[in-house]
Amino acid sequence: MRIAFLIGEFPSVSETFILSQITALIDCGHQVDIYAECPSKVVKKHGDIDRYELQKCIFYYPTVPKNWVARALGVLPLLFRSTNTRLRPLLEALNIYRHGELAASMRLFYRAIPFVSREDHHYDIVHCHHGHVGAMGVKLREIGAVAGQIVTSFHGYDVNVIPALSGSDVYKELFQKANVITANSQFTIEKLMDLHCAADKIVRLPVGLDVSLYSFREREVSQENAPIRLLTVARLVEKKGIEYSIRAVSKVIEKYPNIQYEIVGDGPLLRRLQQLIVELRLQDSVHLLGWKTKEEVQKYYEQAHIFVLASVTAANQDREGQGLVLQEAQAMGLPVVATLHNGFPDSVIQGRSAFLVPERDVTALVDRLMYLIENPGSWAEMGHVGRKYVEENFDITDLNQQLLDIYRKVQMSKGA
Repeated sequence: MRIAFLIGEFPSVSETFILSQITALIDCGHQVDIYAECPSKVVKKHGDIDRYELQKCIFYYPTVPKNWVARALGVLPLLFRSTNTRLRPLLEALNIYRHGELAASMRLFYRAIPFVSREDHHYDIVHCHHGHVGAMGVKLREIGAVAGQIVTSFHGYDVNVIPALSGSDVYKELFQKANVITANSQFTIEKLMDLHCAADKIVRLPVGLDVSLYSFREREVSQENAPIRLLTVARLVEKKGIEYSIRAVSKVIEKYPNIQYEIVGDGPLLRRLQQLIVELRLQDSVHLLGWKTKEEVQKYYEQAHIFVLASVTAANQDREGQGLVLQEAQAMGLPVVATLHNGFPDSVIQGRSAFLVPERDVTALVDRLMYLIENPGSWAEMGHVGRKYVEENFDITDLNQQLLDIYRKVQMSKGA
């Protein structure tokens, strides 16, 4: 199959699951082209970018000038350079009577450029990651910039923040014209239905991982008073709730000073969290380690005893979707303490592979962490349950086969 992926920034540190999906499809023999925004800043490049020579199949959207005059002047040479066959989509992209603000702002025009610049814009599948990207994909197909059956995957931000900002009918056209909508959890499915997406158009498709790359190990304390290592892998943003896990650890350390809490990730809250660590006098126990490669992250998983993810609903209504790190941690055999947050109940087995507590409830976090610290004999059993759950529900091979089945059904419905 010939597949176009329409995504946001690429590469993205926080969305390596999309990269894994792309490389798996390539491994299956399918041709994949990637249409994306250039990263807003230099990001550390994932090794698979080079291994799969993905730079050859990435097509970046041109930057839309902030100044309206500069934006309009940029349109003219692009129009004059276009062939007759590709001029029509560009002219249609400027039709404000049909496309409203997208045309008036010229955003639709600039989004169409990478497609009309190519000889072949026909695909079997146009897979859009995130709802707002899918809405743009529908418009690009409507103006003739791209052709193909549209599959749109929703993850979290797109069903929470965007409708809160733009209204509950923001995806009305997408829900009508997309061929299939996928959702990563039951929570996301329910949010989509609240936004009036037809239930028969939604397919649940979690984000997966290659379980074979995550080595299982039973967790145990090597000797009395040895450090007990807690781990969080997350971007340093509000919805990850790292402030609350740090505050919980500060309470736990009062009784168990041998705790070491390591936080892998980077983000805009770095300075604020550094200040919190100093205020709570945790410099010797809590460590912000910054961004790490996939291989380095796995080493931290291997060294840890307990995984923590205290995610919360952010002030702008941003929430987690599935929380792929929960699957990674369970695949490695780590018992988990997390929150009753969105898709998390689908991501773990409550009470068996993980404990889930209310959002922002530091006391409850402390209680569950103390239980695990005082009952290390429970770690191995929780680890085995979690590993089996991930193998049965989140293996990338199985999920990519499900994705291909979705693609094939869409193709069959086209021919019906």
